[in-house]
Amino acid sequence: MAAQSPSPNVGFLAILSEATGTVGGLLVTNAWGRPLEFRLTSAVQPNRVQTILYGPALPGFLAGELIGKTLLDKSTTPMKWIVTDAAHALELRPLISMPVALFSITPVSGTIAIEKNLHIHQRYPDDAAVITGLLAESLSLDLAEPFQRIREAVVEARKLGPSMRAA
Repeated sequence: MAAQSPSPNVGFLAILSEATGTVGGLLVTNAWGRPLEFRLTSAVQPNRVQTILYGPALPGFLAGELIGKTLLDKSTTPMKWIVTDAAHALELRPLISMPVALFSITPVSGTIAIEKNLHIHQRYPDDAAVITGLLAESLSLDLAEPFQRIREAVVEARKLGPSMRAA
């Protein structure tokens, strides 16, 4: 019997701005949208010197390298690709070997549209074919809905306090 390839698990990465800083949440689901793993970060608040030194690169650094990469490094569930709703999180793509797609209803500069509301980093055009294939394996997957679950879970986790932090 031939070995089956792993399920096309999807990581949904949300980057949220709060009064206390920027927070990231990662929800890993199977091809049908069932949750397999959830992680979130503490709020990251750059100080004034960091804001000056990073300049316009700060949002991409926070979303991609600091928050997104940290969440993926801590995750224990294998994923085939990442979907984010934050354009700055596309800066995660150069740091990892799997495709990253942006779910956005409006076009975003520096991206290539591959499906309705789905875009990829313009420097990674080969990701389009991979993602299209993965979408074909996940026909019932709603790409918008998991982001609402992440936001609600972050609110609930804040109520529980520091004991809930996973990343």
